[in-house]
Amino acid sequence: MNSADPEFVVLSGGCSREREVSLVSGRSVYDQLAVHHSSRLLVLDAEALPHGLDPGLQIIVPMLHGQFGEDGQLQGLLESEGFVYVGSDARSSALCMDKVASKGTAAKVGVPVLPEATGNANGMQGLDAVLLGHTEWVVKPVREGSSVGLFTISGKEALLDGIGRLGEGDWMVEPRLHGHDLTVGVLAGKAQGIVEIFPEGGVYDYAHKYQPGSTRYRFPAEIPDALTQRLRDWAEAIFAACGCRDFARVDFFLDSSGNPYFLEINTLPGMTPTSLLPKSAQVCGYAFETLVEAMVSPAAARWKSRQIHPQMP
Repeated sequence: MNSADPEFVVLSGGCSREREVSLVSGRSVYDQLAVHHSSRLLVLDAEALPHGLDPGLQIIVPMLHGQFGEDGQLQGLLESEGFVYVGSDARSSALCMDKVASKGTAAKVGVPVLPEATGNANGMQGLDAVLLGHTEWVVKPVREGSSVGLFTISGKEALLDGIGRLGEGDWMVEPRLHGHDLTVGVLAGKAQGIVEIFPEGGVYDYAHKYQPGSTRYRFPAEIPDALTQRLRDWAEAIFAACGCRDFARVDFFLDSSGNPYFLEINTLPGMTPTSLLPKSAQVCGYAFETLVEAMVSPAAARWKSRQIHPQMP
């Protein structure tokens, strides 16, 4: 490293319901960056940029999950202040945070999705189609990450009662299928390995994501080669269609009949010891160290280009 190199500033914490996960992700990424780069770890306690940062000297590495992290708000602030930062831009982040919008984008590029009803306690649009032929459903917030708020419910009467008790914000209801989750990391537009996810009880909720020992993972996935290639192709197509950059993680569900469906795309996936992006990248030969370098190197290239061409966005 020389004096002309930028400092990497890792942002973690925040005020969302995923604060604790973000603190672990931020520390993990910072510890790795600090081995080879001038780096700093900052913990955010408000939905605002820290004071004293300089876009001419620093690259921002957001490791904030959930609201004011993945939803485009932070990215919009960084863009308005002229910072180069790691990850997808404000528009793409906002799109991907919205599970309904990202499903619509996936469907447009030919990727199968489940039907959904959307709304809140005052009413749901599309509910009849979701009720037809099903007895179990998944209910989750439209704009949360890490399966925050997700729950399953059985029986029409229980579902209708549950909808009437939903909290604030927009919610979605999807049919609950039986099978298991799959995920694919994407680095610089290229899909990584497939990870199979087997949570105890069959529901990959917040607790199962971050409680060690509550979920079994298999990577590389033991699925047919043709399905592996299809999922990787779909992940790359969704990444491109959503306007993502640098990295993301694309989640699918494989039902008991072998039919895959797109669930959601995460633009700032977790980087904790139990996180999925490192597992997916490991299948393709990335150690944690090389994964972090691959995640931040496109932003470093953008920063250096800006030093040469100051008018670049």
